[in-house]
Amino acid sequence: MTPPAPRRATVVTLSELAGVAPSTVTRALKGDTRISKKTRDLILGLAKEHGYMPNVLARTLSSGKSGLYGLVLGSAENPFYLELLYEATRQAEKLGFRLLIIHAGGGPIEDITAQALIQYQVDGCIISSAILSSRAAEICAQNNVPLVMVNRVALAHGCFVTCDNRAGGVEIARLMIARGRRRFGLVYTASSSSTSREREEGFVSELEQAGLKLAVRIDGHSNYDGGYAAGQEIAALPAHERPDAIFALSDIMAMGVLDALRLASINVPEDIAVAGFDGLPSSARPIYDLTTIQQPLPLMIQRAFELLQARTLDPSLPDELIAMRGKLIIRGSCG
Repeated sequence: MTPPAPRRATVVTLSELAGVAPSTVTRALKGDTRISKKTRDLILGLAKEHGYMPNVLARTLSSGKSGLYGLVLGSAENPFYLELLYEATRQAEKLGFRLLIIHAGGGPIEDITAQALIQYQVDGCIISSAILSSRAAEICAQNNVPLVMVNRVALAHGCFVTCDNRAGGVEIARLMIARGRRRFGLVYTASSSSTSREREEGFVSELEQAGLKLAVRIDGHSNYDGGYAAGQEIAALPAHERPDAIFALSDIMAMGVLDALRLASINVPEDIAVAGFDGLPSSARPIYDLTTIQQPLPLMIQRAFELLQARTLDPSLPDELIAMRGKLIIRGSCG
């Protein structure tokens, strides 16, 4: 016969073993100096011996704070969101927070997802690459769940921390014009995100100021395969119709473009210069050597947690809208 599993140690268990009231155990575990050192040492020793772990749910019920933060990520097809996950996890661990991934993908956050944030009693939520419906925003606002959009502009309830995408698009255009490029292609994404829209607007507006315009505009679907297909389409154009410079609105699409061009025996950057946006570590690999705008991701995540913490303590604080400059990294793909 299988012996019964050992009972998990609780505050009540420790109080029985120590011969004191449960409230004394609770205070001792918190280091309350009103409890004698002898009793505190006894209780801490018993807690260690019996593998006592504090009941986070009970703590949440008593304090109203869980130390749990929701994290809404974009599609794993774009490595940028894996970098964001790594950075958010690293910083949350240092702060003593826990992360709950509730929704992953580029689609809208529906009411049911917002309700899950409430049910899990998260103290706040970081949202990246997702569209927040007005109803979902309302649900979070009504329940005092602060939201911070990262790499997205908040359209309703919530703060945002983003790279200055428009300025980055302007910098890429200026670089390519300064390098003597005159026929431009854009690999964009059909999503309605503020991120891609602002990058394109900055790039195109700078071209127009120089009396130039786009020759080619192709949807790269925000992933490597879409970028590769766009590169194939560009490579198939007659030489006199091909752009001599391509701006892909994300590094992962730019990498797909580069691979397609090289397999079609088109030289980069001699025939076509290519640039991306995000600053993925893989963009620096010698096979890509990609010119890009590097987002200040660690600082963006740090600021997002600061905004959430402040609004956890004071929900009446006004929303903050923060845009940070990206860093232009010039590599071999632009000559």
